[in-house]
Amino acid sequence: MSKREQRSSRPGVEWEFDKISFSRDFSRNVVTKLLVERAEHGGWELDRVRISSDGIRRVVLRRKIIRAVRTA
Repeated sequence: MSKREQRSSRPGVEWEFDKISFSRDFSRNVVTKLLVERAEHGGWELDRVRISSDGIRRVVLRRKIIRAVRTA
């Protein structure tokens, strides 16, 4: 149901992506609640939503990857 990958759009900024599919059996309200929960607790933001002709919602979430820099 979920697939993660990493991409860099510009130097110094890296994003982690998570792809999720929801069947047409889930109402809009249920999908919204699930995505809001992931945003609040996981730091994800909405990147893309596609609704296919068969009613399946394909959602792509993203979040920044923050690398810790060692200081001396």
